[in-house]
Amino acid sequence: MTPHQIPLLFLFLFPLAYSPGPGNMFFAALGARYGVAASLPATLGYHAATLIVSFAIGAGVTVALDPASRSFSLIQTFGAIYLLWLAFKLYRSHSPQPLANARPATALDGAILLLLNPKGYLIMALLFTQFPGSTLSDTALIATLFTANNMLAFLVWTFAGQTLSRLFNSPAAAHRINAGFAIFLAGVALWLLQTK
Repeated sequence: MTPHQIPLLFLFLFPLAYSPGPGNMFFAALGARYGVAASLPATLGYHAATLIVSFAIGAGVTVALDPASRSFSLIQTFGAIYLLWLAFKLYRSHSPQPLANARPATALDGAILLLLNPKGYLIMALLFTQFPGSTLSDTALIATLFTANNMLAFLVWTFAGQTLSRLFNSPAAAHRINAGFAIFLAGVALWLLQTK
């Protein structure tokens, strides 16, 4: 991974990490009900699992596919098209419901939340098809940046839990926020398609 790719990586990750979703809503609900300190064990467990799983997925992509091959190029193109589909779904979505039965969660709870999140696996696979590591150290760097960005997003949602829970009670407000993230995500997808 070259230094000029790192800002693009963060642009790619921003709408995926910060837009409303089940993980973010889980931590927003924990933050609103119990505060940031009580949510830290679950946050650490979730992101320890994220780092391990994202590295494993990235290493598999790096070993299994030659970035210069036509099949890899096709996967990259389909990945960018999938981003457009996610942007469309996000644009059409309304207010996600925070988890009503949120409780102080443990590190194990956080790890299980990641392990049972199929969207997370798709995003990790998509990440490594758009930003393939040419070596295992590149893969480790990408997995670490992905995990750190995701952890920051979850902490932001946890801190903002009380405010966001009130804000998302309005479907119109939720749609405006989702539409903004969708447009951003679609822009990244179109840029990735243009660079193929």
